[in-house]
Parts: sequence; C-alpha cells; structure tokens
Amino acid sequence: MLLPLTLLALVALLPRPSLSQFVPAPSKLTRVMGHAGVPVRYKKVPTGICELDPKVQSFSGYADIAPDQHIFFWFFEARNQDPTKAPLTVWINGGPGSSSMIGLFQELGPCGVDYFGNVYNNPYSWSNASNMLFIDHPAQVGFSYSVPVKGYTDPDTQNIVVLPDDTTACPEYANGTCGTYSYPDPNLTANSTANAAPSFWKTLQGFMGAFPQYARNGFHFTSESYGGHYGPIFNAYIEAQNAKNIPNAVKISLETVMIGNGWYDPYIQYQAYYNFTVSPGNTYDYRGYTPAQEAIVYNSLYGKGNCLDRLASCKAQTGNNAACSAADNFCASQVEFPYDNFLGRDEYDMRELDPDPFPYGFYPDYLNTPKVQEAIGAYVNFSESNDAVGANFGTTGDDGREAGTVEAMRSLLKDGVTVALYAGDADYNCNWLGGEAVADEVAVKGWAQAGYVNLSTSDGVVHGQVKQVGGFSFTRVYESGHEVPFYQPLASLEMFERVLGGKDVATGRVEVAKVRGGYVSKGTRFSTYREGNGTVQWDVVGRNVTYDTGSDGPGVLDLTNNIDNTPQQL
Repeated sequence: MLLPLTLLALVALLPRPSLSQFVPAPSKLTRVMGHAGVPVRYKKVPTGICELDPKVQSFSGYADIAPDQHIFFWFFEARNQDPTKAPLTVWINGGPGSSSMIGLFQELGPCGVDYFGNVYNNPYSWSNASNMLFIDHPAQVGFSYSVPVKGYTDPDTQNIVVLPDDTTACPEYANGTCGTYSYPDPNLTANSTANAAPSFWKTLQGFMGAFPQYARNGFHFTSESYGGHYGPIFNAYIEAQNAKNIPNAVKISLETVMIGNGWYDPYIQYQAYYNFTVSPGNTYDYRGYTPAQEAIVYNSLYGKGNCLDRLASCKAQTGNNAACSAADNFCASQVEFPYDNFLGRDEYDMRELDPDPFPYGFYPDYLNTPKVQEAIGAYVNFSESNDAVGANFGTTGDDGREAGTVEAMRSLLKDGVTVALYAGDADYNCNWLGGEAVADEVAVKGWAQAGYVNLSTSDGVVHGQVKQVGGFSFTRVYESGHEVPFYQPLASLEMFERVLGGKDVATGRVEVAKVRGGYVSKGTRFSTYREGNGTVQWDVVGRNVTYDTGSDGPGVLDLTNNIDNTPQQL
C-alpha cells in the first residue's frame, strides 16, 4: 500500500496498531557476515507463524547496513520447487514509509490473518513460484529500526514521546500506546528515492551473503505504489554497482522489475486524477463530483500557477526541495483530496466507501503479539506506516519529482531486464489511466503498433488486458483495487509466473525472447471494457465480511474461530 501523495496527510489516514508492550531484545539469533561487509542476524521462523507447511522453511532477521540502521527481512522458501534452485524475488511496499508486511499478509505472502487473529494459508502465494524475500525499507519502517526506544504516541501530534529507559509499565497518560519504537532520527533513514537506493543494495548484499543457497539464480524485483519510484531507480543503481566490481560484493543478476499500481511521474499522474473521475472517467460508470466540483478540480490542476505549473517549476529547479515539496502538497490537497472530501470513498478501491474492510487489516495486531515478535526476532513493535520516514521524504519533495523513473525504465530495458507494469482498474490513488500514460511515455520501439489483448488465465475468466512489446508490458486488471494480488489472486500469481519465466503476459505460452523480429501484442488500440457499477458499494461494509473473488465484492460474514479458517475464495 502506498502513501504516495501527501505524505503526512495520508499517513494520518491509516489505522494505527494498538501498542501496549515493550519488546525485549530477541534471543538465539544466528550472526553471520554477508557480502560487502554487511552483518546479518536472523532466526529460523517456526511453522505456523506464517507458512503452515512444515516442509517449507522461512527465516527473518536484520541486515545491519550501518551502526544505527537495521533493515528487517522475512524470507520464505519456494513451495513447489527445490528452493536452492528456485529464483529469488524481493518484494517491497512503497509509502514512502509503508511496511512490506502489507504485501506479505494482505496480498501475496504464504499466509494471512483473519478476523479472530488466526493465521490461514494463502494458496495463491507468490512463493508457489519463487523464493520470496520481504524487506521493510528504509530504516525505521515496519520492523526495521535505527535506535530502539521505549515511548508512546502523542495523541495530538502523533509523534513518538520517549520514556525513560527504566520504564517497566505503560503510564496511564499514554493511553495504551506504549511500545518499543525506532527513534525517529531523520539522519538515520532516507529522504529521497535516490538516497534510499544504496541502503537497499546493501540489504541485498547482506542477505545474499548470509544465505548463498538462495541467491545463486537470477534476481527479480517486485513492488507497488511508491515502488513506481523505487523500482526503476533502485534497480538502475544495482546495475551501476554491478559495473564497478566492488570488492567483497556480489553482482546481482537482475532479470525482472514488476510494479503494481505504481507512482512514477507526478506530472502525468496528477492529471490522471481528473481523467479517472471526470474525463474520460472510470470504467465503473461512477461520476461522483457535481459540475461545480469538477470545475474546482480542473482549475486546481490546469489553472495558472496551480498544480501543473508548480510541478513544472519543481522540475526546472531540481535542487529546490522547498519548491518541490510545496508543489506536491498543493497538488495533493487541491487535486487528489477532493475525492476524499467530497465522495468519502476509498482511494485504493473506488468501489468501496470508507472505512473499507478490504484488504483485511487484522495482521498488525497479530504482529504485535510477544509470541510472534519472539519468533521472528523483532526488536521493535510493528507499525504499518512510519510518519517520520514519510515526513523525511516530504522535506525533499520526492513525491512531486519524476526522479528519472521513466528514463531508468528505458535503461533497464536496454540492459535486457524485463519491466512489467500492472494496475488494478478500481484504484483511484495510482489509477490505471495514469499508469497507461506512463507506459506510453516509456515508448519502447514498436509500442505505438502494439495493441491490447485479453489476459487469459487457468480459470477461464478474462481478468484484464495486456499490451506488450518484447520485455515491456502494461496490464490493466479488472475488478481490482490498489493491492491487486488480494482482489485477483489467481490472475496475479499467473502473471507473476509468466513474467519470471520470460513468457508473454497475456497467455504464458510464448517465450518472448525467441520471437523472430520481436514479440508485439496484436489487438485493439485502447482497453475499452466497462465493468459498470454492479460491484460499486453504496453502504459501508462491516469489518468481519470476507471478500469474494468470484463475485468481486463482499462475501460472507466470518463467524468461525478456527485456526484452519480460510476466508471465502481468498
């Protein structure tokens, strides 16, 4: 899940975990030295904490990339193949400041957590096809930390207030928000996409050195949301590092970059907010603004001195952090947030009203139990999103910068890396119209001649359409919000398998690299399918309702309390 736009405002919208415990330093950690001089501490995670198959191992721990920067990872072996020969795929969430436990527990990891706090199996886990490494990045995000401190959350400012080291019980005035937190020092985390790339590379070096048995095959990068910034820039940095022949470092054989509902280019994607809500509109036949509200958004976007002019000024003044930060704050408040203020719908799935119970949000409380924290070697309590990291990126206006993401994608493609973009078409936040426009901006040779073809999957249902030239593709996924693997689990898994295997995304039958003259999808110029508003909800859905992937909407009440309970068709 991304908080890609106004960093502080969106962080404030997210639910906060209830913390009422201090985390003791974990015991029985294995300590090894990774590549590039990065120390690693880890534990083997017991069966049932997430992965339920006792034959499949998982490990979690920290890469100590700097004296006060400790990056948490959780690794899962591939389920259906020899893990020492399986590919290695990394998943990171965006934000900036969002934990990758979102992707693990809500989307594509081996397990989820139900309404009663029970772990259930995810049969569509991407670990079916690959070893999976989930990383909380940068420092202070999720379980990652700089300096662990005892503290509580100030109810007015939402800032962390540090308690004395010898505190043993949560003071009454803290209202049960006590916990062990990462001290929010802005100098001990990243403040921009480019600034975060080196620490990501160091984390990979540490893991690959600590677990060489899992790092011998190609490397695949997957992400979503702010991953539209992270993915291209991080991996361009990896390619540059590979060329340096750095002592004690290993070359990372990058093969794939796959990004869902990404935030790539603010100049293009702020315009897509108007495109999605007004003209040409979304494909769910929902037009919520009044004519007066439409005019307000239009003027805020295109009016003289408004959003686009400010973003252009930011781009012209690349070193002016204040100008970029101010531009992004204006665009978010005046162009993006009218949707929230006027309509009351979920930015991440326009079919649902706020508060939206999907994807299931029960896992943070589970991760804040002493049993789980001991099992995974956690040093701090879990937070789904980190305010300090978001604010730090806000100081540089990183969200309002294109950051070189489009050119980085072109560079990766020239180096032979597969770049696969996909987008759930019910997401407003990083909507598919903006993603499609960015794909057009990448403009690989032959893109103008390519067309959309149906995404064919093993269930016989058309879940979307794909446009592809060689190793570059853009997929629109029907009936899906921001976190596509939750809403369309089978389709997302099969897309993932095809991308990793170098096959065409539409069918998985064509080896793209072997097509004489280059693979080009032949179909319609535009993706015009309209779902209509049959799955748009007009009442708030309860928290204990499951999501039915067959009907693409609310399913049944979860009324059981069984460790084997699996939400309907998840």
